[in-house]
Amino acid sequence: MGEGAPGQHGDQESRNPEVIVVISATGNAQGGASSAASAGHGHGRVRRRRWPEWVPAAAVASSVVYAAAETAWAVTGSTVPFARHTPYSPTAQLVLAALALVAGAVCRVAGKPPGRWGRWARRVVTAGLALTVPVFAMGMAALPAYFVTLASGSGPESVTGLVHVLLSTALVSCLVLVGLSYRRRLTGRCPRCGSKSGNGSGCRSGHGHDDGRDAPVRHPDASPAPPRTRKAAYLLLCGLLPWAAVKTVWTLGGDAFGVTAEKWKESNSGGSEAVRALAAVGVDVTVLAAGLGVFLLTGLMYRWGQVFLRWVPFLSGRRVPRLLPLVPAWLTAVGLSVYGVVLVVYAPLAALGALPAPEPDAELGATPAGTLWLAAFGGLAFGGLGFGLLLASRSYYARTRPVCATGFDRTGTEAERPGTSVTGRHGPAAPGPVPVSPVGCDGMGQHEVKPSGAKRS
Repeated sequence: MGEGAPGQHGDQESRNPEVIVVISATGNAQGGASSAASAGHGHGRVRRRRWPEWVPAAAVASSVVYAAAETAWAVTGSTVPFARHTPYSPTAQLVLAALALVAGAVCRVAGKPPGRWGRWARRVVTAGLALTVPVFAMGMAALPAYFVTLASGSGPESVTGLVHVLLSTALVSCLVLVGLSYRRRLTGRCPRCGSKSGNGSGCRSGHGHDDGRDAPVRHPDASPAPPRTRKAAYLLLCGLLPWAAVKTVWTLGGDAFGVTAEKWKESNSGGSEAVRALAAVGVDVTVLAAGLGVFLLTGLMYRWGQVFLRWVPFLSGRRVPRLLPLVPAWLTAVGLSVYGVVLVVYAPLAALGALPAPEPDAELGATPAGTLWLAAFGGLAFGGLGFGLLLASRSYYARTRPVCATGFDRTGTEAERPGTSVTGRHGPAAPGPVPVSPVGCDGMGQHEVKPSGAKRS
């Protein structure tokens, strides 16, 4: 009885196949059985996601809160720092409040069904998002600095500045998501997974679905970033070396650019106990934060950033939630990139006299030339790490992007759909349900597709 069951099961499967092929994000055919086999590792887990439906409302709410806060600060005369010693003027705050309301109106239009969009509406939405996103992204440039001060226990230098950065971050995040779903609708793609909408072989990703509104989503298998992406990211990280070397020289008792180790330690004497303890052993807190950024960047480029390692308690072998590394990478990368570009452009122009030179810090005692060198080193470090995180997170986002699993019904269970057309890497296959061998994986994410009635090897 035990020996005859497998053969009987195989004959029954060949006569009445019930396994429907679902195409993953890489365009490979994956059957329900093979996906279920990988579900234990978190790769084939089915879940629902309807973020294109609620993100326009969230963007409108964020814009209203942002505009109210900026207006209140402008009316009461509260100090909101734009730079370290430069606050926002009340006029600039009122302009930002007006732009936030414009952004909310644009998101309200972008959230409507595509059939209600006219030519002018599409132009207004595109222009509004292109204008407001960079403006509010400038307001979140100081987010990494606030993160370092809060993580070290030193506390924020300005509470209003921290609130302004957080509001800018929330608004930019909503605007980017609205723009992403809006662009996908304009190009006829599913607003959730980005696949071409429609039925049958017209879907470029190989699976047809109508907007994927109620369909669950499936995640592809873990994969590393392409070699070109890894080389470019490591090259950008080289910008950290001059800046980290100068900081290390100071913490170890050396002098650089007119700044002595004693002056450097005095400038950090007002920090927390953790900052002083790290400086006593030659570790600068900003260098440590940069090391955490490098760790995050590395995880975005390799498989261990997508699946928890074996030594992680209770999570070994499970899929890492996409937003767990992506959210800190995006939030940190935007601020670092903007700040780095500003410093890299400013330092040579100030050295040539085209822009006013910065005033040397009296507490540190740096020379004017040393101040410019420090600005250039900081720009290379912040910009290199920021753009490296953007590059790695873009690759991670593309490699882990889930797709709507249209071979499943509304409850997430397998559903038989006669006449389903499967499009793989080599073009569309014959219509009809195609069973997939649960053990037909070649080790590279390629699953063997067998026609109905084929014998098992």
